[in-house]
Amino acid sequence: MSKVAYINGFSAYIKLEKSLSANSNEAYMHDVELLYEFLQEKHPEKNAEKLTLDLLQQFIQWINERNLSARSQARIISGIKAFYKYLLLENIIADDPTIFL
Repeated sequence: MSKVAYINGFSAYIKLEKSLSANSNEAYMHDVELLYEFLQEKHPEKNAEKLTLDLLQQFIQWINERNLSARSQARIISGIKAFYKYLLLENIIADDPTIFL
């Protein structure tokens, strides 16, 4: 499944299933875009389906290096966890790598 398909599917999921506001939807989508930006920059051979806990910890370090507030970082992690819950629900992945974050 391509990045666009993941993102479109997740966007529909959070709009319909989660009934989030437009601002929350935009924030969650931004979080997923950050994850993809990290993967393209640091691990272009990986995709969302192949992410491990180790790579997620590297992602957290990467967002930390962007000097974001602790609150922003926590919100990003929450968005990524929601994204992986969606991937699990859609049977795109078998195990959630965010469970230990």
